[in-house]
Amino acid sequence: MPREFKLPDVGEGVAEGELVRWLVEEGDAVSEDQPVAEVETDKAQVEVPSPVNGSVQTLHWSEGDVVPVGDVFVTFAVEGEADEGGDSAEADDAAAADEEEATAADDGAESATEESGGRTFAPPSVRRLARELDVDLDSVEGTGPSGRVTEGDVRAAAEGGSDADAAESTTTEPESTVEPADSGGSEAGSAAPTGGSQQSGAGAQQPAGRDRTLAAPATRGVAKKLDIDIDDVPEVEQRDGEAFVTAEAVQQYAEGGQAAQAAGEQAPGRQYAEGGETTEPYRGIRRTIGEQMAESKYTAPHVTHHDTTTIDSLVETRAKLKERAAEQDVKLTYMPFVMKAIVAALRDFPILNSELREEEEEVAVKHDYNIGIAVATDAGLMVPVVKHVDQKSILQIASEVNELAAKARDRSISREEMQGGTFTVTNFGAIGGEYATPIINYPETAILGLGAIDERPVAEDGEVRAAQTLPLSLSIDHRVIDGAEAAQFTNRVMEYLSDPELLLLE
Repeated sequence: MPREFKLPDVGEGVAEGELVRWLVEEGDAVSEDQPVAEVETDKAQVEVPSPVNGSVQTLHWSEGDVVPVGDVFVTFAVEGEADEGGDSAEADDAAAADEEEATAADDGAESATEESGGRTFAPPSVRRLARELDVDLDSVEGTGPSGRVTEGDVRAAAEGGSDADAAESTTTEPESTVEPADSGGSEAGSAAPTGGSQQSGAGAQQPAGRDRTLAAPATRGVAKKLDIDIDDVPEVEQRDGEAFVTAEAVQQYAEGGQAAQAAGEQAPGRQYAEGGETTEPYRGIRRTIGEQMAESKYTAPHVTHHDTTTIDSLVETRAKLKERAAEQDVKLTYMPFVMKAIVAALRDFPILNSELREEEEEVAVKHDYNIGIAVATDAGLMVPVVKHVDQKSILQIASEVNELAAKARDRSISREEMQGGTFTVTNFGAIGGEYATPIINYPETAILGLGAIDERPVAEDGEVRAAQTLPLSLSIDHRVIDGAEAAQFTNRVMEYLSDPELLLLE
């Protein structure tokens, strides 16, 4: 018997999830707990397992759709139950197959999406719009990249216009815009304007064309100098029944003509190609990260302390241990040393290893040292947490950092592996740059940013030498941590990184 499987709550009370990818096709045999799809919620990307042994009968959604929790997701043919349906089930399957064949035949004549394997490519927002406007998405020819159906395609279909009409109206619109510019330009380009639409410049006005004009000799001199026929200049007033113009009116008339001529010379050669835009949904993990960033930025008053430490000894130490770590299949970076230095400094300044609980009106100073590592992924910045850093060796920390970062990048990391952090470090220097203002991983109260390790000039004992240096940027929640504490903490971290042998005492 077919069994309808509804999308379960794959997060913690989420209402919907975006279908990222099907892992099976209709007709595939599946076993219980076998992943059949990847779904992304606003909390994580997870795999949805099959609840039964059997085969996939119907996939009810397309990749990219936003599926409400509780809606039918997949229909399975359950192993061992198909025989109970007997002939009726077989008849239903045959009827469904015939219906699909008939639909496919019809679509072959009308649907442009048939060429792309029968699937209509459209983002969820467009699918939602199509449902709202009662438009059959499969009948709409997509004009987007790779035949993707756009909102404009759906609206055109809803209004009854064909895509061809829509495309034609789109292409003819710029022509109607350019045409008057061309004609206006040729007219305005002449020395003596012949008229046209009324424009702001005096030269764009129609020439008066009088037979007689009263003006002072100085005005006539200005007109002669500017090569203006004074009888064409609009009159300023009447004197003794005759038109009278001033030098200022002549000047304005001449300037208007020059402006119109300049516009006419430029208009024909200027055509601009509109760049347009592309959009992508703002939801899922990306939206969650953004909301948390905004909450942190607009809740905690950030103050950032910057400094730079020399790390010649650390560079030498890491170079010595790098090969030894590689023998144990561990890639040794500078991060484990930094994390150890952070924990050592947090022991001396525990207020930076804290959380502000506003509703309870209390500051919780943590006794665990769980360091979050900001990792850049395609979905945004994720923060896996290495727990109990104070109780692990450099190699253990290195191995765990590498594993968690890899999981974050391939989106296989679990929610639990990103929880429980007490302090966060972000290494923007891996990409480049020296200083930044890291956003606190709220409700934590501090975050340390690492700039690029590089050789920089350092003044020591009256001399300047080239030294390996590491820029540091410490952001704090100024409600909880004072600037002096931030500076002292940074100094202590710098002390450990400048002389990493001190870490042996920790």
